[in-house]
Order: sequence, then C-alpha cells, then structure tokens
Amino acid sequence: MENKIKKATREAYGEALVEMGAEFPNLVVMDADLSGSTKTSMFKKAYPDRFFNMGIAEANLYGAAAGLAVSGKIVCASTFAMFATGRAFEIIRNSIGYTHANVKVCATHAGITVGEDGASHQTFEDLALMRTIPGMTVVNPCDSVSAKALLHKVVEMDGPCYVRLGRAAVENLYEEGYEFELGKANVLREGNDVAIIATGLMVQDAMAAAEKLADEGIQARVIDMHTIKPLDEDIIIKAAQETKAIVTAEEHSVIGGLGSAVAEVVTKHAPTRIEMVGQKDTFGESGKPDELREKYGMTANDIYMAVKTVL
Repeated sequence: MENKIKKATREAYGEALVEMGAEFPNLVVMDADLSGSTKTSMFKKAYPDRFFNMGIAEANLYGAAAGLAVSGKIVCASTFAMFATGRAFEIIRNSIGYTHANVKVCATHAGITVGEDGASHQTFEDLALMRTIPGMTVVNPCDSVSAKALLHKVVEMDGPCYVRLGRAAVENLYEEGYEFELGKANVLREGNDVAIIATGLMVQDAMAAAEKLADEGIQARVIDMHTIKPLDEDIIIKAAQETKAIVTAEEHSVIGGLGSAVAEVVTKHAPTRIEMVGQKDTFGESGKPDELREKYGMTANDIYMAVKTVL
C-alpha cells in the first residue's frame, strides 16, 4: 500500500482546491492572510474572483464564511489550526455549527510538527474542541492521497466540517484511487494481538511500530481513524473484542482527542485495556519537528513501548 512519496497534507489541500474549483462553480475559498502557508494561494491564482483574503481577523473570516454559505456557496476557509479553532471558536460554534452552515474549516499547521513556530502555534486542542460542536464532521487525513480524497468528500457533503492539515511532508501510505468514506476507518494491517488506532501522521508511525512488533511475533492490527466524528464505532468495538488491548496514537493532546473518543466507545460497549500516545497535558516549544516528536512522546517507538506496556 505504501508508495513512499512525501508530501504535506496542506500541499495536497491546495492542489485539491484547484481541482474542485472546476468541478464546483459555487466553491469559494477564504484565508486569514496566510495563503502562502495554507496553500490556498493555488486556488487564488486559478480562480481570483472566488478567493477572499480577510486579513489577520479570524473571527471575521469565519463570520463572513457563514454568510457566504447561507447565500448558497460552498466555503473552504483556512488559517492555522491554533487560530481557527482557538481564536475563532465562538464564531465557528455559533455562526457555523449552530446554523449548520456549509463551511469547511480547513486548518493547517496543526500539532507539534509546526516545529520552530513554537508553543503559541502548536495546537493540541483542536480535535477536542471541534468534536464537541453538534453536527460538526471532524477529519484528520494521514497523507496527501487521503487528504485529497477526503477533501472531495467533505466538499460534496452538506454542512460544517473541520479538516486538520499539517505543515510537514509525510510519506504516502495510500495508492491513488483508494476509496475513502467519511466516518469509516480503514484497516491497514491485520493482527489479533493488539489494535493500534491512529490518526493523522501518527498512522505512519503505527505502521512502523507494527513492523517492529511483528519481528517479535506480536501481530498488531493498524487502523487509520481518518474521521474523528462521526467516529467508526463498529471498527473500534470489533478491535476491542478481537484483540487483547488497544493503543491510540495522535499528534494531539491525549485529553479530548482520538484517545478519549475511542475510550468513550470501549467503556460503553467492549471494555478493554487502552494506552494513549499523544501530547501529555503540556505545551510544546520551538524546535525541529522530529526532535519535538521524540521529546514529547509521539513516535513509532512510543507506540511500540505503549503496546509492550498494555500487553
């Protein structure tokens, strides 16, 4: 399944916007003065009359996005994840969530891999915040192929959605043409000893950890939970029943994100042991992405160690 091409999901987002611009004449793209970084600049170049730079005014960005959506447009509105979900939370909740406006909050530079931008820009709270909003779909693709495919699904659906995108180039796990479905997770590797449920760039690490575990005779099932909401409860329950334990992995706080979402399902339907790999209730700091991931415990080795602990 792996095709070894490395590309950032934000880059795939920019490319997908240009493709969808031709397909959806009512698609409008908006940005908060970061179009070079979020890659919405690609759409701006192709469709300048359908692109709006709202300046460094995130609340205004999402308020205006809601207005355009209510007027019949499909809106993809972008900035960094910290400023979308953090600074504009109330607007996203009340103007987009509450009205069920057709706005796609496509936020880039999520997680620790923002790197040198430091703690102020590294968001570990965004999945937790967005999944609490009623009716909000929450998507976190792991590579450029899944990002493009899921973005198409997100634009085709009616209603609000949060799409989490990254700064760093990541290795592709999926081949072009793979069929994705919102709310349906993908099993990337079979195994009945333990289930590793991962999201975003931690899916690649889950696969690497599974390889290492296989060398020791431990067969890990690897699940790409690309949709955090609606959550694929069936695949989680099946994993809990068919394996000895679950390890979750996310580039996000272990409070309120994927780990919490999985635990909510497991405690209710199929109690089993869970270990969570993610940001452990701390802020980050400025540094190189890989060094930060190592320091804050979000690597393939951390997943491997979590499996050893839980088994």
